Amino acid sequence: MDGVGPEPEEGEEREPGAISEKNILESFTESREVAELIGNLRGVFGELVTREMAVERFIGIMDKYQEQPHLLDCHLEGMMNSLLDIVRDSASPPPLVHLAFKFLYIITKVRGYKRFLPLFPHEVRDLQPVLDMLAKQNPRDPETWETRYMLLLWLSMICLIPFDLARFDGNLVSMEGQARQPTMDRILEIAKCYLVVSDKARDAAAVLVSKFIVRPDVRQSRMADFLDWVLSMLSKSSSQTMEGTVILNGMLQALAQLFKHGKREDCLPYAATVLECLDNCKLSESNQMVLRKLGMKLVQRLGLTFVKPKVAKWRYQRGCRSLAANLQAQGAAVQSQKKEVASAEADDDEEYDIPGEIENVVEQLLVGLKDKDTIVRWSAAKGIGRITGRLPKELADDVIGSLLDCFSFQETDNAWHGGCLALAELGRRGLLLPSRISDVVPVMLKALTYDEKRGACSVGSNVRDAACYVCWAFARAYEPAELIPFINPISSALVIAAVFDRDVNCRRAASAAFQENVGRQGTFPHGIDILTAADYFAVGNRVNCYLTISVYIAGFPEYTQPMIDHLVNMKINHWDSVIRELSTKALHNITPRAPEYMANVVLPRLLPLSVGSDLHTRHGAILACAEITHALCKLAQENNSSVTYYFSEKSLEGLKQIHQELCSRQLYRGLGGELMRPAVCSLIEKLSLSKMPFRGDPIIGGWQWLINDSLRHLTLVSSAARQHIKESAVSALAALCNEFYINERGEADPALQDELVTQYVSELQNAEEMIRCGFSRALGALPRFLLKGKLQQVLEGLKTVTVISPEDVSFAESRRDALIAIAKVCQTVGVKGDGSQQEYVCRDNVDQIYATLLTGVTDYTTDSRGDVGGWVREAAMSSLMEVTLLLVQNEAELINANICKQIMCWLAQQSAEKIDKFRAHAGSVFLTLLHFDHPPVPHIPHREELERIFPRSEKETLNWNAASEAFPRITQLLGLPAYQYYVLLGLSVSVGGLTETTLRYSAQSLFDYMKKIQSDPSALESFCETLLKVFEDNLRNDRVSVPLLTMLDQMLANGCFDMFTEQENHPFPVKLFTLCKEEIKRSKDIRKLRSSIGVFCGLIQFQGDMREKVFFQLFLLLCHPFPVIRKTTASQVYEMLLTYGDVVDPAIVEQAMTILSDTNWEAELPVVRERRNCLCDLMKVPRPQLVPKSSA
Repeated sequence: MDGVGPEPEEGEEREPGAISEKNILESFTESREVAELIGNLRGVFGELVTREMAVERFIGIMDKYQEQPHLLDCHLEGMMNSLLDIVRDSASPPPLVHLAFKFLYIITKVRGYKRFLPLFPHEVRDLQPVLDMLAKQNPRDPETWETRYMLLLWLSMICLIPFDLARFDGNLVSMEGQARQPTMDRILEIAKCYLVVSDKARDAAAVLVSKFIVRPDVRQSRMADFLDWVLSMLSKSSSQTMEGTVILNGMLQALAQLFKHGKREDCLPYAATVLECLDNCKLSESNQMVLRKLGMKLVQRLGLTFVKPKVAKWRYQRGCRSLAANLQAQGAAVQSQKKEVASAEADDDEEYDIPGEIENVVEQLLVGLKDKDTIVRWSAAKGIGRITGRLPKELADDVIGSLLDCFSFQETDNAWHGGCLALAELGRRGLLLPSRISDVVPVMLKALTYDEKRGACSVGSNVRDAACYVCWAFARAYEPAELIPFINPISSALVIAAVFDRDVNCRRAASAAFQENVGRQGTFPHGIDILTAADYFAVGNRVNCYLTISVYIAGFPEYTQPMIDHLVNMKINHWDSVIRELSTKALHNITPRAPEYMANVVLPRLLPLSVGSDLHTRHGAILACAEITHALCKLAQENNSSVTYYFSEKSLEGLKQIHQELCSRQLYRGLGGELMRPAVCSLIEKLSLSKMPFRGDPIIGGWQWLINDSLRHLTLVSSAARQHIKESAVSALAALCNEFYINERGEADPALQDELVTQYVSELQNAEEMIRCGFSRALGALPRFLLKGKLQQVLEGLKTVTVISPEDVSFAESRRDALIAIAKVCQTVGVKGDGSQQEYVCRDNVDQIYATLLTGVTDYTTDSRGDVGGWVREAAMSSLMEVTLLLVQNEAELINANICKQIMCWLAQQSAEKIDKFRAHAGSVFLTLLHFDHPPVPHIPHREELERIFPRSEKETLNWNAASEAFPRITQLLGLPAYQYYVLLGLSVSVGGLTETTLRYSAQSLFDYMKKIQSDPSALESFCETLLKVFEDNLRNDRVSVPLLTMLDQMLANGCFDMFTEQENHPFPVKLFTLCKEEIKRSKDIRKLRSSIGVFCGLIQFQGDMREKVFFQLFLLLCHPFPVIRKTTASQVYEMLLTYGDVVDPAIVEQAMTILSDTNWEAELPVVRERRNCLCDLMKVPRPQLVPKSSA
């Protein structure tokens, strides 16, 4: 019942039909390829590579059919015969035979050995060769286990030949005169040998035993001895050792298979002895799950041996199972007639003796239902179902009574899960009579909501899933008339599980069970309508279930109250805060369906819980009170009633008391306070939005204190809760001010306004970053009437937060929140060009606002968290967009050309930088401003060219996150003079960065642009000037200069400046050399020094006096204090001489390269210096002189 196919993530939508389409196959399409693979085995087995390729390809083909193996059926025999031809061929070498058996095993793995077994050839002539092949095998060889496995399966088929095996023995004296083993003993010895191995051959040996021992001739002469051997092995082995576990596994499998396939009369004499031996093994105490599962399997087989194989006449038989018949109204007479027949048969039940061992067997199976492993519980449940079907009615009823004892709250979740599986099995088999349904349904309903808290999480999702399976099984098992009394509770419970369960597989299981009931029973209220809304796919998304589907289903009166009660009783106190919050939102949405019930029953029940002792219940109840109150007030307003129409005086007083009670009990402190503060802030917000008649009440002061206190103590809460508390407090403040601080004239009380704004602005200079964050956002949330007359004070306060000073350099979050707040304040007060700067965004303050926002775009602060300045840049870009669009829509003339140019250029730079997230945000803002039409943003430089580079049709489809899409566009801006400097600055960081994809696409785009301008000297000159300016402006700024050197190295190596190499002393390389030299002066940054070596080597290609200076600089680096720099320099100079051989006299090149390659440049400096000086003399470059350190 866990659903079909892979699960989507929570919150992820999935289209119907997309579940596993890729796995839906229609036929075995690769049959020809498989035939060729098998046909080519003789040619490929010799080479390891070809052999492995053939095996991998075969596995790849076969694995596709794991979910639809029946498609292979008509091809199985052909594949098997082709492979067995190879095996039977005496000329086939052993490796080829092993390969053929490996292919056979792969087929068996996909289709299952039971289907495969009858296809094996089982002629008399095969017996001796197969025995001989098995005799040659090494049972311990790990490479050839597939061969042994398949041979044992083949032998288990051959041994069914209907001839006495003694006839194959002939003369038992061999040619050497020694006695030969009888065939029967040979086969038994092989079986015994392979029952104690640790590989897959053990399973095949168990199958062989089950087929071989039950032969009449073997049974008479060997069965007792074989069982003695098995039982002695069982009693001697211990599950505490690895070897003992292997032996126990083999013996238990052999016994389980034997008692499954053997005739009852043959096995019955030994059953009691085997059971006794099994009890002595105490498998239930073993920690080996497989042994406990095999124990369960064997116990139930023994139980079935003890009782006669007859179908109980008393069982419930549903008869017609046609879906079409169920969905039509059926005559009551037909149903009552069936009941009479069933009761008549029950009376006719013949009496027969039940052995005493059955009690022991059933007891073990009931204990197995409580096992810690699902596979053991499932085996036990099937055993209970099988054995109960053979017991008389009274004994079967006792079993069901004992089974229902699993469902007490003293039992673990394992017992509940096993119990549910067993109930479903009994229901499916018609062994739960209608008289027992009244006992079972309450248990099933409890299991559907079973959720036991364990520490920080809970257990029980498997129980709920199994309970859905019970509902599914009952839908198929019973006539609609039998379940009529229980329809409402079952349908409500399934709907609740399908919509409100935390786990996606339980929601889907409940939806499937509901669907089965709608189809088979046809009595569920509004079944088809609900199924359409809450089908298997729809319930995959939890948020959609809680907030949308639940509202639709609650519209049906049968489900409204059960859904509300479930949320209030089970979900608002859930251990998972996400579920609590979703539940309260669901209650808000469902309130219009039952307002009276919510107001008169639910709210009075929630109010005491909201000040109760349990933290989770208190949290959920406060949020629920807030949501329900808000929904009831909205409903009253829609009906033109008073907002308090649905509330009693007691309820209103209870809502006011929540804060006072929590405050007096100090529940805002500590870890619990992290949940209480945002919850009560949410309550304040909802009560304010509901326009509650609390104006002038002392509680308003208490609420204001809580908001201020929460913002002031953000530093004391955990980082995980900080953001949520801040946002809740800010939302509550905005709602509270709008409702309770405004008078009839639409103004604020001057004293209150002055106190509030002054207090908040003063907190902006607090030494704690989080307090600055909180009060920045609070100022941004204040309504217009509180900002009126105080705008300049607020903007000045926020501006100071955005300034980077030495003591608060890492306060990136406060700078981010201040920039967000500035945009919010501007949007709140509005624009009026001629207005006062105390009241509006106007001519007097617009430049100051823009200046503050533009400083944020240049924030590149880094600390231990990484590029924290990115948060500030992101907020600054958003705020610039919001303020610009506000001005454009109101008074566009306030935007001057210079500011607009600055905004667009900064955005272009950010769009070319290396971090995908910020690049995408900048690109999005850039295109929003460019394509805005109501009216267009004025003064955008090169608008026409930009519109051509970024067509409107591609605004939505262009993925700025993908370097492969973003950089080819953004590098086109290098051709626009206004943007060239800024785009190049951004590109420098990307091209010289470390991220492989960013580096590759940005570099490629830049080189493509450089190739395009090679034929345009003026464009190239302009580009070079801009490049030098970028370098000059960012000298010693490692964030830019280090990647810039890397980029220059790549550009020089790619021949981007080849046009200047023909000219003597061209100013570009001369200036570039000077800047590089200045950049690395006294530097100890290895990355920077390494990049500069590449640049110097690239500059050697330019002609003129500078070449000697470049050599001098490189020879200086050959004696750098860092050995790694000396080594890198030598290596790169060597490569440079190879690449630009014409820069040095050909007569000395060889000698110079020999010195460079043969010298150990990591040796001591005096040795290295001597070799370096040889190079200087050779190339006629002045020797660098040691500068003596000046003595103090």
